[in-house]
Amino acid sequence: MNQLNENWLTEGLVDFEYKKYLLLAYLKKVKESFTRVELYPFLSDLVFHHRNLIAIKENKAMIYDQFPKRLSLENLQNLEINYRKIVEDDAVMQEIESIIEFALPQFKSSLEEGSFIYEYVESQCEISPVGLTSLYFQEGYLFVSQPPERETNIYRFQVTIFDNSNEKLRGIHTRHISTTERSFSNSYEQIKLNLIRQFTDLPNPATYLVVSKLKFPVVQTLMPVAKRLLIKRLAVA
Repeated sequence: MNQLNENWLTEGLVDFEYKKYLLLAYLKKVKESFTRVELYPFLSDLVFHHRNLIAIKENKAMIYDQFPKRLSLENLQNLEINYRKIVEDDAVMQEIESIIEFALPQFKSSLEEGSFIYEYVESQCEISPVGLTSLYFQEGYLFVSQPPERETNIYRFQVTIFDNSNEKLRGIHTRHISTTERSFSNSYEQIKLNLIRQFTDLPNPATYLVVSKLKFPVVQTLMPVAKRLLIKRLAVA
């Protein structure tokens, strides 16, 4: 099982043994991915599921919202009454609570393992500006390299800001432009100059280099870490 559905707790058969089997099969895939030092998408999924279960445990009304809409749609009022009957069923609720109590430490353990790997990967990476620092940080370029390889992956980034509750959060979108080989005549500064000539809409782009001391899977691990490092750097720039 490569994914655990958002409503895995309440969809289908609400049975402790069945949900336990479902969860352990999923976490086995997570473990295999982490063994390969492939963090994503599983690490972000674990964060979501763990937070979701805690919220459901603290607020039973969320269980009502999670039940799949599988009953008759003839009358919305009757539908709501039917769902409330399901949620108010003591046997069903006890089964759900048992599943949650089993699942929470399982998610927590996997999440701690993934977080440990993430922190290790991040500790092996360094971020630094390329050339003169720009005063405009909403768009620019991100170079990602893993020596001793000579190749550098070039990405164009764009910062997005969105509201979450009462705070503004930063997100970042990246698009791979090219992969180029570094050399004495093709330094990081020269690569940046070539990009300025090629893409004239960014005459003085914010440009950062992330270098990893060790080799990691690019898509599943290195890029998510590099993007997070870039967001942190831009937040204090």
